[in-house]
Amino acid sequence: MRAVVVEELTGPEAATLAEVPEPHGAHPRADGQRLLVDVHAAGLSFIDPLQTWGKYQNGVPTPYVCGSEFAGVVVEAPGGTDLRPGDRVGGIVWHGALAERALALPEYTVKIPPSMSFVEGAALYMNYSTSWYALHRAQARPGEYVLVHGAAGGVGTAALDLADTFGVKAIAVVSSDRKEEVARHHGAHAVVRSDGPWLDEVRDLTDGRGVHVVIDPVGGDRFTDSLRALRQGGRLVVVGFTGGSIPTVKVNRLLHRNLTVTGITMDNMETEYPGTLRMVRDAVESLAAEGRIRPYVGATFPFEQTAAALRALDDRAALGKVVVEVVPGGVTPEVPPVRRGR
Repeated sequence: MRAVVVEELTGPEAATLAEVPEPHGAHPRADGQRLLVDVHAAGLSFIDPLQTWGKYQNGVPTPYVCGSEFAGVVVEAPGGTDLRPGDRVGGIVWHGALAERALALPEYTVKIPPSMSFVEGAALYMNYSTSWYALHRAQARPGEYVLVHGAAGGVGTAALDLADTFGVKAIAVVSSDRKEEVARHHGAHAVVRSDGPWLDEVRDLTDGRGVHVVIDPVGGDRFTDSLRALRQGGRLVVVGFTGGSIPTVKVNRLLHRNLTVTGITMDNMETEYPGTLRMVRDAVESLAAEGRIRPYVGATFPFEQTAAALRALDDRAALGKVVVEVVPGGVTPEVPPVRRGR
């Protein structure tokens, strides 16, 4: 079968199409449960270009098949799960999705509804499970203000799309006119610009009190101002560090204003609190089935141009999710998009 293989850790250009054997056994994280999928589309995330440079903390040795997320059709399913051959599914595999067939993990796989294309399905699990879990861990309540950094990216647009589900008012932080347009289209209650006095604007939007929750997949220099943007008793959720640097916090800021800072890593939480993964998976699958969420795919690339897709992420030129079509023609079904009347 064909797959995109990285032979050396020299960046996105190292990702090339090659013939490889079909997958055998089970995914290394699947505890022997063999779930084999015919891949129609593969979603890329910040993990993928980082791995091509050897910079991802949980990276794999070369050679490896890249691609962190997939959508396709089940070929073989293990017993004891609700998955069956022929099911349309999407999920995360960390690596191995950019191939004509891939091994998946039942706990990280959701069924995708007939109204959702495979291209959209490849943008579903990682972004929406991350954003849903972040809002859940923040204990976001109806009527609260939630500040979303990186709001035009994959996790950011998912968080905006989920605002109605949690009943919150999402304030998007973006860095350009185009990103502002994307954020407003995907449900932002208000938008502020990261290259302007965004902290002052956030305070003005919240009667001077600040937001209840910050969702931060960016990190970097703006982290301290994110803490300042919180009102008394506010909560900040650390999702990642796409800004390139890992911030530190002076804990006296937390003490005097009763702030909470928490991180999210679902698989680690599962070891201490079994059922976490199923809870998140079921929530995302149900929302998709009900038509209440719709992933935003900012760019699609053909299988043969995977290196260009990785480069778009590496250069931070992408909006929403970047998806590679392994099987051409994964168009969106003709159904009305779910848009927010804000």
